[in-house]
Amino acid sequence: MVTRMKGAMNNKKGWIEIVEAFVSILLVVGVLLFVIGRGYIGKEDISDEVYKIEVAILREIENNDTMREDILEAEPIPVKWEEGNFPISVKNKIIERTPTYLNCSARICDINDLCSLEEEKEGDIYAQPVIISVTLEQTPLYRKLNLFCWKK
Repeated sequence: MVTRMKGAMNNKKGWIEIVEAFVSILLVVGVLLFVIGRGYIGKEDISDEVYKIEVAILREIENNDTMREDILEAEPIPVKWEEGNFPISVKNKIIERTPTYLNCSARICDINDLCSLEEEKEGDIYAQPVIISVTLEQTPLYRKLNLFCWKK
């Protein structure tokens, strides 16, 4: 009788270990499916690269007196990329410096306005603003130039 009980106990321990192993496998598979489903594996993250490109373009515009003047003189505010009154010099600089794998557009707004991209784009949109102002000798005037880029 004692031998029978000992065998039954060992048998229960074996089943418990099998169930524990099965649950462990299910947990690992569940985590893997979650990570793959969220796109963490195999997804190319270009955000740092795009932000560096945007900042470089905006610095060039911001340091060019002619382009700054063009932005400050653009009227009426806000000035959209597609409109005819968007400064050509600024538009050409953005187009010239944009890599082939990106599309970019910009918008000129008043410094206190929400300056966003109005049309919907598929995928991630990367935005960077810069404040453009006059030189110290002139009457204070400020504009915000927002640059928007997205993958083609």
